[in-house]
Amino acid sequence: MTLTVQPHRESVGLKAGRLLIDGQWGPAREGATWTHHHPATGEPIGEFASGSAADVDDAVAAARRAFDSGAWPSTRAGQRIALLHRYADLLRAHADELRALQALDNSVPLSFGGIYATSVGAAADVFDHHAGWVDKLGGQTLPPYQGGDHLAMTFREPIGVVAAVLPWNAPFLLFAQKVAPALAAGCTVVLKPSEYCTFSVLRMVELLVEAGLPDGVLNVVTGPGDPVGEALITHPDVDKVSFTGSWAVGKRIVEASAGTLKRVSLELGGKSPALVFGDAPNVGLAAATVVGAVTMGLSGQACVANTRALVHREVYDEFLGAAQGMAAAITYGDPFDAGVVSAPLINERQLERVLGYIERGKSEGRLVTGGERLGGELAAGNFVAPTIFADVDNSATIAQEEIFGPVLAVVPFSDEEEAVALANDTQYGLGAGLFTADVQRAFRVSRRLRAGTVGINGFQIEPHLPFGGFKQSGLGREGGQSAIEAYTELKSVFLPLTEEMM
Repeated sequence: MTLTVQPHRESVGLKAGRLLIDGQWGPAREGATWTHHHPATGEPIGEFASGSAADVDDAVAAARRAFDSGAWPSTRAGQRIALLHRYADLLRAHADELRALQALDNSVPLSFGGIYATSVGAAADVFDHHAGWVDKLGGQTLPPYQGGDHLAMTFREPIGVVAAVLPWNAPFLLFAQKVAPALAAGCTVVLKPSEYCTFSVLRMVELLVEAGLPDGVLNVVTGPGDPVGEALITHPDVDKVSFTGSWAVGKRIVEASAGTLKRVSLELGGKSPALVFGDAPNVGLAAATVVGAVTMGLSGQACVANTRALVHREVYDEFLGAAQGMAAAITYGDPFDAGVVSAPLINERQLERVLGYIERGKSEGRLVTGGERLGGELAAGNFVAPTIFADVDNSATIAQEEIFGPVLAVVPFSDEEEAVALANDTQYGLGAGLFTADVQRAFRVSRRLRAGTVGINGFQIEPHLPFGGFKQSGLGREGGQSAIEAYTELKSVFLPLTEEMM
């Protein structure tokens, strides 16, 4: 039997995607469209407008007008708070619909769409969290440093027009992490979803319009990175770029920002380690957690996934046995099937890339399980079996480069010093995990790891907790106070209170 998702397309009521510019939905200027093919079946799912540089010009101009002469940047805090809360409630009310659209976009199964970090509920919480910051973005009144009677004050003001560029793998959370703080701060936005995950994002935008967002405050241009993304990140009227994606594109954004000194927030790649010590509370659970992060849901296509397992030699064999068991339990297929827990790779290019790394890994480690493309009824999709390599040297390609697929490299270590050295021996620094029953070791090691987020015997993303990376994993943070402040400029104001100071 050939796998198909077409019946779900009809039941979800998928419609053609359009651009949103200055409050109006419509086609691209040149009438171009993009046909999205489902990664699990190869079937054409639907079409959406494929924009051009001219469409980006229109969208940025609308956002510029809405910022420079529109009401949103100066909207009273109470009104802005109410709108963001209203939108969060709409997201929760439409959670099932949005998860179904995501399954048609990137094939993340419904069974995984309820996991908090990838859920609609998490996105709603992010909007609620940032709504709480709207009336707290205050500055300071400072005492005079020199003589005289005067006031020295600071104010936080919205940064301006924001270009928000989304990846395809976690549309709900990443839409919220960029759009929520931008709107809360009073910015206007031009949004570019990934061409591989557009329909769910467009529905999120529709709900935001329904919540009452004024025209021009949020504009959407869909289409591929070239020309849409390139035109957006280089546009002279864009004040800030917020991007989540690959290191290579992040580097291009930094280069493009130089001409106008755009503010930039980047959440880039990772090669996150999981350190499993000999005194881990439950080695089997540690193995299941690590392998699950690399294989379940997104099938390893998550930058923060622990794709390196650094395991103490005392529990090395136990870890590998449990890891193989977890890998064998992963199921693939129709994302609407409750028994399916993982997705295919997003497209054929990524499939070929991952298979190439696996072939390279066969000469760099011992292949324990997996390593092949899945066939049978899954043959038309981009499915790769959960793959585990043991006895990998940390300098190996599969231990150093981000594969973005269901591939785990297991590296042995002998003591804490070696574990920390191996963990930090990477160009990345996004996330890390460690498993130990020793509280002192947990704090000691977590402080020494060069990573933006460290999980101790577990890992979670929280709306109020900053998330981002060290080294080449990015610039800036998303989540919490630091995120909304990144969408503001700090202004100092001096006011003399006597004529002597004037």
